[in-house]
Amino acid sequence: MAAIPPLCDFGWKPSDARLIGVDGQARNVLDQAGDNGLVVAFICNHCPYVKAVIDRIVRDAGDLADIGVGFVAISSNDVDAYPEDSFENMKLFADQHRFSFPYLYDEDQSVARAWGAVCTPDFFGFNAQMELQYRGRLDASRRESGPADLRRDLYEAMRQVAETGKGPEEQIASMGCSIKWKDTV
Repeated sequence: MAAIPPLCDFGWKPSDARLIGVDGQARNVLDQAGDNGLVVAFICNHCPYVKAVIDRIVRDAGDLADIGVGFVAISSNDVDAYPEDSFENMKLFADQHRFSFPYLYDEDQSVARAWGAVCTPDFFGFNAQMELQYRGRLDASRRESGPADLRRDLYEAMRQVAETGKGPEEQIASMGCSIKWKDTV
């Protein structure tokens, strides 16, 4: 089912977390920031919205690194209900798509819950002071990849954040599959 996250809560500061990455290393999420900011992307392996744009996500992560913006991806889905999102499959997905950034496993879903993540993909863009400045889409793609010349919304917004510390006032929300929450007792 498609889900749409809320619009940007400018200035919101996230709590940090230490998660295991597909490379076997435990990493603090916020330590992945570059000098000019950080993008945290909630993604998963099975979502058709993510699959449609994963190569663009990888491209933009590389281009953002060139302007001092770090990038990290987190998978928070219930792997019992969605085995394709398992940690082992995360490793394969990251390798297949040549991730140049950490791909972290939020096994207990605490980070997704604390951050209010809603869908995959869900992008959180922070300035150098770790203040939220972007909560929008990658581009106008949906379940299918759009044309190659689509405006790169995430990249352009984070370029503005890197230069000014402020995100664009006008943002278009991301859309994707809802996060697959574990049943809670």
